[in-house]
Parts: sequence; C-alpha cells; structure tokens
Amino acid sequence: MRVLGISGSLRRDSHNTRLLLLAGRLLPPGTQLELYDELKSIPPYDADDDVEPAPAAVADLRAAIDRADAVLIATPEYNGSISGVLKNALDWASRPVGESVLLNKPVAVMGATTGMFGAVWAQAETRKVLSTIGARVIDREVPVPRAQYAWEPEGRLAPELEAEIGGVLLELAREAQPAVT
Repeated sequence: MRVLGISGSLRRDSHNTRLLLLAGRLLPPGTQLELYDELKSIPPYDADDDVEPAPAAVADLRAAIDRADAVLIATPEYNGSISGVLKNALDWASRPVGESVLLNKPVAVMGATTGMFGAVWAQAETRKVLSTIGARVIDREVPVPRAQYAWEPEGRLAPELEAEIGGVLLELAREAQPAVT
C-alpha cells in the first residue's frame, strides 16, 4: 500500500516534514510513504488556468494523489488556520468538481507547531476542506505542540505521541484496504 505524505510547510527544517518522515517509519508493514515535496512549484489557483492540459506541477500533484492508496497531511498552523500553500494545493486537487483525485480517498491529518496547541485549528480546517472535496477523512487529531522542543535527539517523539500517530496510521491503512465483497 502506498501513502502519499504532504507537508503544508515549505521550510527546509519543517517540523511537519519531520513528522511525516517519522510517520513513514511507523507505518504498518507492507505500507510505504512517498513524500510529496513540490508544493512550492504549484501556481496560485486561477480558474482561467484550470484547463487541459493542467500546469505541469498541478498534473504531477494530481498524479501523485491518484497513485496513492491514502494521503497523510502534516500541517502547520498559520494565523489560526491552514497554510496558504497547502490550501492552494488542495484547491487544485479538488478540480474538476465531482471528479477530484481526492474524491473518496482516505486521508488523515496531523500537525506540528511551535505554539501550545499543536495546530489543532489548522487540522480542523484541513479536515473541513478535505471533507468538502469528498475525501474520506479520518476524524482524529494528532497535535504536536511546542514542536521545537518535542523531538528527541535521535528524531523520535514521546512514546505516547508516537503511539497516537501509529493508531491514526493503522486506521488510515484500514480505510485504504479494498472492501471485501
């Protein structure tokens, strides 16, 4: 099974990208993480540009989501909400309406921030956007507050936090399994 990891942060030493990399090590056996790291190349959404063929960066994003069995998003919190680059990418991925590559795709959201609340508002906003698009969103939060202090020297988080991430990943993997009929 393939999980596409998308970090909503462009920063070189992003806590959210580190969170995705850690999640990649915690995924259930037989599951691999593909890290999508091209948000910076996606142009601002403009319906006038939303034509075939799509801009190359948008086509690449859509193809990466389409290839994945599930999506895992790690979002920072900017001004109490989702980062602009992540929202922009989701806007592009949501098109065409009713045919989005996110339609019925299992998605989980987690977040790390330097603040006290672990990006809970950004996670809620991201889940709302994904639900509106039609994704099958795991309704759980994984907040990592004060992320600048949360990481152990070997790149790990507190065991209880890693256990929470592992639980969300198991739920995401279950959601991504084809239904047995």
